[in-house]
Amino acid sequence: MELLIKGGTVINPKTGVNEKLDILLKDNTIIAIEEDISPKNRKLIDARGMVVAPGFIDIHVHLREPGFEHKETIESGTESAVAGGFTTVACMPNTKPTIHSKEIVEFIKERVKKRGKANVLVIGSITKDLKGEELSDLDEMYEAGIVAISDDGKTPMQEEIMIKAFKKAKEFNIPLISHCEDHDISKDGSINEGKASKRTNIKGIPSAAEYLIVKRDLELCENTDSKLHIAHVSTKESVDLLRGAKSKGVNVTSEVAPHHFILTDDIITPENTYTKVNPPIRSQEDVDSIVCGILDGTIDIIATDHAPHDENSKRVVYDKAAFGITGLETAFSLSYTYLVLKNKLPLIRLIEMLTIKPAEIIGVDRGSLEVGKEADITILDLKEEYTIDSKEFYSKGKNTPFNGYRVMGKPVYTIVAGKIVYERGSGICL
Repeated sequence: MELLIKGGTVINPKTGVNEKLDILLKDNTIIAIEEDISPKNRKLIDARGMVVAPGFIDIHVHLREPGFEHKETIESGTESAVAGGFTTVACMPNTKPTIHSKEIVEFIKERVKKRGKANVLVIGSITKDLKGEELSDLDEMYEAGIVAISDDGKTPMQEEIMIKAFKKAKEFNIPLISHCEDHDISKDGSINEGKASKRTNIKGIPSAAEYLIVKRDLELCENTDSKLHIAHVSTKESVDLLRGAKSKGVNVTSEVAPHHFILTDDIITPENTYTKVNPPIRSQEDVDSIVCGILDGTIDIIATDHAPHDENSKRVVYDKAAFGITGLETAFSLSYTYLVLKNKLPLIRLIEMLTIKPAEIIGVDRGSLEVGKEADITILDLKEEYTIDSKEFYSKGKNTPFNGYRVMGKPVYTIVAGKIVYERGSGICL
């Protein structure tokens, strides 16, 4: 049976298409993109008044499996992904055991085949057990199919280790994704160091904990002529460093999460541990700088850093609570509301930051609507206004500081490999 998506505005940043077109799918492939394709004997999606985009790609997601299935599983995490319009996610390696061997890579791939609702790419750890002391078996993991390396959640502090890792990443032509945190500076901190830490008497994390490692890793990247991706940018200084490095031709890209371009530390109270995230929510000056970095292209993509937690990990005193925010199901709505509607980012740029740009960073042939390509598609209703309510999330993690926010824009259909996996009103389609 062929599936026809009819009457929508097709926005495809890779080719520059932004016009009303029909898209015809057969099996898992796009077979036509034209005006006025006949609906005869075809399953029909009426996309009039909606936007038809490439399936979203998030290269920074914590699926928690193996080891932390009480927080999230591959099944619940990919259900959350498709409900947010994401057809492909890349999972970070801070699982238990850590993704530091081909056996764990293969385990995840097998679980995805059995339980996954979206495409899942695997990121291998830089060091064994994320200890920063010994490189993981990067050769075997690369052969098993990892798309990047990272010790996300921690930063290898030894430059010798990082130089070896950068050289391996260059050999494989994959990015090293850096969680930039000087642990000696950030030690025992929970929120941004500044007015909020003084007001709440909660120990702060200085901006320097991030930007000094950004500076270090930019220099190492330049010296090794390799590929660096900076995760979850949160400070003005980091944006400035990235802008300068790009102007010099350093092979660096970066991402930002919605909570870092929307929220400021003014919202933090000792009782609201849903605001605890690493790196922390920063100042208005940092937010303004990040938005400028998005608008001028310094920051390349949006990634959620989807970090689901069980309630027992969050419903404790602030300094004991787990870091992390659940982000997959709110990412588009928040980005559309605060970047496109509020800050006038062109819609095609937002879609680019969620599709072809992350695909290019991790080197996968996804993120575009073209004849002959696999049919990963997201259909959006930009006129839908709703209130965020984490009780409605498919993710096990309900930990979001955005509960009660009124936002615009929502995924209506998510199609993975030609199959409808999410439909508004019907939910997850098995």
